[in-house]
Amino acid sequence: MKNNRPIISQIPNMVTLLNLLSGSVSVIMVLSGETLFAAILVGLAAIFDFFDGFLARLLKVKSAIGKELDSLADVVSFGLVPALFLFMLLRNNPGLGQAEEVTGLIPYFALLIGAFSAYRLAFFNLDTRQTDSFRGLPTPANAIFIVSLSLIAGEAPLFDAGVISSFAGNLWVQLLLIPLSCWLLVSDIPMFALKFSRGFGVSQNKTRYLFLLLSVLLLVFFRFGGIPLIIVMYVMISLFTEGEKN
Repeated sequence: MKNNRPIISQIPNMVTLLNLLSGSVSVIMVLSGETLFAAILVGLAAIFDFFDGFLARLLKVKSAIGKELDSLADVVSFGLVPALFLFMLLRNNPGLGQAEEVTGLIPYFALLIGAFSAYRLAFFNLDTRQTDSFRGLPTPANAIFIVSLSLIAGEAPLFDAGVISSFAGNLWVQLLLIPLSCWLLVSDIPMFALKFSRGFGVSQNKTRYLFLLLSVLLLVFFRFGGIPLIIVMYVMISLFTEGEKN
């Protein structure tokens, strides 16, 4: 069995690389206009991102290289990809007008989200406080928020979410997303983690179970439009519950 440990220890890293590959292909799909396929790949990357850590704990093979590799993969899948989604969303927004020599530069500011995501991930690796909870908005949550808004925004959204689609398609809302997203990523706001590291009991996981229950309700009532609302709810619940602990 000891001879198999080197192989077993690499299983979580292989899953992390699948996260990176999913994000890399998603970059190509976004730039090719295959928005839905790109979004599916982000969801796939998020699944891989969850299971690499889960497997590392399960197999008891957590390592420094695995932690660094995970952040490198996340920079692409949950940093660069959502930045490109917002870049394309802004570039195609008719509200920018016709003065391309001026407004054509505006979408490039969306790339700041990728830069701030990288900073957040580097800080996360050094911050000893972020073991059972987070400081600032986790990059997967930020990516899911921006990607889901991209799918419901515009004059011909892939998924019509009514008022939420109109809100997501507003130019000023999209522009506001850039500084808001960058700030949330590197803020010191405490956010709860969806890790059941202390068991599945209700008493020690009340916040997590409340979040999961409300998430299901949002999806039932708002369907695809409920996804960005779930991320907003996550931030709000964190402000009320984690803030009380500090």
